[in-house]
Amino acid sequence: MLKINIPLSVPKGKEKEYKKNFRLATNGTGRLMMFAGDQKIEHLNDDFVAKNIPKEVADPEHYFKIASKAHIGVFAAQLGLIAKYGRDYPHVPYLIKANSKTHLLKKEQKDPFGNIWLDFEKIIEFKRQAKLNILGVGYTIYIGSWYESEMFNQAANLIYEAHKEGMIAVIWIYPRGRAVKDENDLHLIAGGAGAAVCLGADFVKINYPYGRNGSAKASKKFKEAVIAAGRTGVICVGGSKKDPKRFLQSLYNQIHISGTKGAAVGRNIYQRRLNESVRMANAISAVVLYNYTAEEAYKIFLGETELKK
Repeated sequence: MLKINIPLSVPKGKEKEYKKNFRLATNGTGRLMMFAGDQKIEHLNDDFVAKNIPKEVADPEHYFKIASKAHIGVFAAQLGLIAKYGRDYPHVPYLIKANSKTHLLKKEQKDPFGNIWLDFEKIIEFKRQAKLNILGVGYTIYIGSWYESEMFNQAANLIYEAHKEGMIAVIWIYPRGRAVKDENDLHLIAGGAGAAVCLGADFVKINYPYGRNGSAKASKKFKEAVIAAGRTGVICVGGSKKDPKRFLQSLYNQIHISGTKGAAVGRNIYQRRLNESVRMANAISAVVLYNYTAEEAYKIFLGETELKK
């Protein structure tokens, strides 16, 4: 049986709700497969319209069709997007992304700051009136930014309030700003993972060294970040679209060599036609949640076999 570490910030009367949300989000495995749908703000239309991207990807509903058909843990998106489509997709497990910013303002011009969009009270109000399966909240922090203290403050309050309601909290945390010399410095990334556990996050989404092909050697070094995060589960970004077989092998290495607790994948899922997107999401879940090998999961992506829990 899954042993769930319940933070002391969860009141006694909400422990049952927290356990339920944690189990649902992790499919009872303790690992999180998060389908990331926050990039229509983060990357504007860059990830949705291009020669090599199917036209259907540009429609925001493409996200929801995938999330409703595929085996995922949670679908992470902004409240407004969920409000527009959630009525037609009431059974999707949601995580509300509480802050987002575009990529237009470069760090050379000004250090990044993703201000919170809505007070937590409004998120809870929406959860209650929409009656959707909203399991948690998420927030992005840029360590090294001039504004990191403000983001720490907002994130700490969001996590505390989420736990008071028995919801899980996921923190995106990236080194970024003029004070940061190398955003891909593993030692610095590990420091961000450590910051997330100090904030009380249940999971932290951080960068992974895909530039080294996600090799076993790179995965061993990545243990530094997993150890730094302690009882906060590390989930790695999927990044830009990659060769499916290599990507699945990298996910396997992250789980079984680095010791991560899941993955947060967007473009590697949704930048495909619907059926292929669903198969890719299922292949990722096979590796992340159910210990399939990369070869076994690749057959799911190809449509040769189906995911069996």
